[in-house]
Amino acid sequence: MDMEALDLARLQFAFTVSAHIIFPAFSIGLASYLAVLEGLWLYTGRDVFMRVFEYCLKIFAVTFGMGVVSGVVMSYQFGTNWSVFSDKTGPVLGPLMGYEVLTAFFLEAGFLGVMLFGREKVGPRLHFFATLMVAVGTVISAFWILSVNSWMHTPAGFAMNDKGQFIPVDWWAVVFNPSFPYRLVHMVLAAYLTTAFVIGAVGAWHLLRDKRDEAAGIMFSMAMWMAALVTPLQIVAGDFHGLNTLEHQPMKVAAMEGHYQTRAGAPLILFGIPDNAAGETRHAIEIPKLGSFILTHDWNGTVKGLDAFPKEDWPNTLLVFWSFRIMVAVGFAMLAIGMWSLIARWRGGLIEARWLQRASVLMGPTGFLAVLAGWITTEVGRQPYTVYGLLRTSESVSAIAAPAVESSLIAFFIVYLTVFGAGTFYVLRLMSAPPGASHGGPDPKVPVRAAGISPGPAMSQGTPSQRH
Repeated sequence: MDMEALDLARLQFAFTVSAHIIFPAFSIGLASYLAVLEGLWLYTGRDVFMRVFEYCLKIFAVTFGMGVVSGVVMSYQFGTNWSVFSDKTGPVLGPLMGYEVLTAFFLEAGFLGVMLFGREKVGPRLHFFATLMVAVGTVISAFWILSVNSWMHTPAGFAMNDKGQFIPVDWWAVVFNPSFPYRLVHMVLAAYLTTAFVIGAVGAWHLLRDKRDEAAGIMFSMAMWMAALVTPLQIVAGDFHGLNTLEHQPMKVAAMEGHYQTRAGAPLILFGIPDNAAGETRHAIEIPKLGSFILTHDWNGTVKGLDAFPKEDWPNTLLVFWSFRIMVAVGFAMLAIGMWSLIARWRGGLIEARWLQRASVLMGPTGFLAVLAGWITTEVGRQPYTVYGLLRTSESVSAIAAPAVESSLIAFFIVYLTVFGAGTFYVLRLMSAPPGASHGGPDPKVPVRAAGISPGPAMSQGTPSQRH
């Protein structure tokens, strides 16, 4: 097995997982948002919530489908490019992937049809239940997938058999491995923020075109509440996740921080160019002792550098260092938008805050950027292992030839660019239409009360088909 084939196999999986992760990151948050919208419609009877629900439902249907299709390709690669990894970890990871299908995918698939096509047939309450089950299913899916991935970073609850396979001895320890709770919270919050900034961007875009569009105002307002309330929680969750990583994967943290030397009172390196060959971060811009304080909560705490680990185990420090900074920078930009929205709301001018809305449009895709940057930090930082400290990546790959991997990589690139490019273009077309025009309700530019629909429980006003 030559390194060229290994590198191509890694590149192929990196490409497909990067293309895949942006869809679940959006659909997890969007499913929950749809459940909230329908719940608010049932509770208040305000037609604007149903207009926004139907608008976002079309977007969800497309992104959910693209997420399912892009995920299948990764399973295919486990059998072709990573068969040794599948053989060695199958007794542990195989059942977890099976549980994801049985508990999450079946739940989503079972209620998805009702959610998409059954509102006029099953009644408002049962339809809301179906929407809620799809939302719950997306979170359960994240639960199992993150458990699998976290086990690869912090393996626990296993033994080795005489075939060199990992076998489970404590399923509780396997599922709830040391990094799993932190990674699950961090990823789910990331999905919610990704969705919030997309919804906020769409709402802001249409408010800039017509500030009387009530549905767009609802979208923008709800998204800004999410940005203001959840971004601080995400920053705190990220800190806890970082401390957990420091405990279990200190080499990854050393790469993230650009520390090559172990030292007390380590600085926080803001920017620089990590150089593994030279064993230093060149042109570093530092804040003295702040690195130790952030990582150990002690100004003089000792932080391990990469020199504490064998050089052949070092990850691609340059990539990990900068992907981590991109993720953090996006997080603080989100925080700034959230705080800005609170000030605008307090002043009573959220809908008239044109510069905030322009900034929100620009921030629309940043959630995806943060998710990809965080994923790169996590996965590249684990190298050169597939199972951290136990199974090297070079020992996990199939006996494949470089030309075979290269040809399939080119094919994937062409197909992904065509299929998912078209799907993304269609989603953007859906978003370009005003949300108030998503179905045959009142004029989106006329307030709900002026349209003759008084607030009150939706069930007291008849079924949706009777009301429209």
